[in-house]
Amino acid sequence: MTWTRNLPTLTADGAQRAIAAGFAQATADDVNVSIAVLDPAARLLAFARMDGAPHISIATSIKKAQTAVGFGVPTGQAWLDIAAGDPILEGGIAHLPDFILLGGGVPIYVDGQVVGAVGVSGGHYAQDARVAAAALKALEP
Repeated sequence: MTWTRNLPTLTADGAQRAIAAGFAQATADDVNVSIAVLDPAARLLAFARMDGAPHISIATSIKKAQTAVGFGVPTGQAWLDIAAGDPILEGGIAHLPDFILLGGGVPIYVDGQVVGAVGVSGGHYAQDARVAAAALKALEP
């Protein structure tokens, strides 16, 4: 049918693989984090929180993943670059629901399509971004 399309999605196994790799990186970096993995429709596919991760990291990790999957752009510096010099974006993006600028959210792409996202929270946003990158790397072929 020409009015439908098949969309790939991350599997539960892939989500668990991403969390395990993220936890390994967080342990190496001596930071306790929460990791949320969403499907391409921004529904929670998997979640885990390390012992000692801040309570607020639960909601923040999910919000980072929602931002990444919703726009197909990592959270953090990429958004600062997109909004730079555009007063409407600079002032407005922070007020979007389920949007956060802090680093640690990454979309997961397969063949140019977003199949999910990872969101990490619990450390400094640079640490969160490093953990998210490790989670993403675990899903590479």
